[in-house]
Amino acid sequence: MEDVLEVYKLPYDETRPVICLDETNRQLIGETQQSRPLQPGQTTLFDYEYVRNGVANIFMMFEPLAARRQVKVTERRTAKDFANCLRDLADIQYPNAEKIVIVMDNLNTHSLASLYAAFEPETALRLAQRFEIHYTPKHGSWLNIAELEISSLSRQCLNRRIPSLEKMTNEVEAWVTQRNNHKATVQWHFTTPDARIKLKHLYPKN
Repeated sequence: MEDVLEVYKLPYDETRPVICLDETNRQLIGETQQSRPLQPGQTTLFDYEYVRNGVANIFMMFEPLAARRQVKVTERRTAKDFANCLRDLADIQYPNAEKIVIVMDNLNTHSLASLYAAFEPETALRLAQRFEIHYTPKHGSWLNIAELEISSLSRQCLNRRIPSLEKMTNEVEAWVTQRNNHKATVQWHFTTPDARIKLKHLYPKN
């Protein structure tokens, strides 16, 4: 826990960006019939029946100090999907960074080993050397700032029926553009001294 909290104390450094990475999923839901608009000021009516069109996975990559996020919508959440996110960070989003500092949880695919499942060894090693990984502790995923950003995405963009992967991708991209343009971010205030007081019961007893 303290390892992650100390990372959050680091000042902004464009050569060592701190990226909080997390993922979630959303069901793709279509309508069985067209919604009916009512009079101005009234809520649109939707039929209670719907069609399930599968599930989309959503990767959130959020740099709080730069108020910048990148979101990737995929059909699956495999090691290769995760590896492609890391490649995008290294080669497209932060090609000039000396080291990309990642905060994430211990999900089974959240490992640099996933790079070897997706790419040739030479490419996997090159990419792996670009990252410095910090894991949140077990049952401590709330320490990942990306969870807060996923919450905003859920409330502001995904709080309605979205029928297809293409539609969800377009909606999410529009949300990301607006949020980045507004420089929306998260102000993290919980520190190591706070943890030693408020979460004292989690520390080993002498």
